[in-house]
Amino acid sequence: MMSPLRLEVVVVPVGDVDRSLAFYRDKLGFHLDVDYHPNDRFRVVQLTPPGSSCSVQLGMGLTAMAPGAVDGLCLVVNDIELAHRNLTDAGVTVEPIRHKRSVDWQGDFAPGLDPDRRDYASFADLRDPDGNLWTLQERGFAGRNTDS
Repeated sequence: MMSPLRLEVVVVPVGDVDRSLAFYRDKLGFHLDVDYHPNDRFRVVQLTPPGSSCSVQLGMGLTAMAPGAVDGLCLVVNDIELAHRNLTDAGVTVEPIRHKRSVDWQGDFAPGLDPDRRDYASFADLRDPDGNLWTLQERGFAGRNTDS
């Protein structure tokens, strides 16, 4: 039997830790778990998105990745329209919502929400101040049309 493997922390490379901390905490609503800064060469800031069991770490001396190098992190939301509006109201630039063009998805997108609000079918992108790319992805929309 294999031991459980849990993804609990992802390092996100940033250039200005304080600016990134403010963005993730104040604009995205992540909870600050740790801000450890024992010297001027090392700092680790750990934040957790609301409802998530996986956290992100920002800081100095954590990674050799260049600030802004992360592309493809997903934040799963129950209502992408609401999440888009809340983030935009908080001052976050969020790209327009898009959806998988077809049920037999070939990697192409169409503008707007998935007409049936299918799980994993509607998306919107945002970038942190360093350019790290996050994608909102809808799953579990309560008002989804289940007749099709």
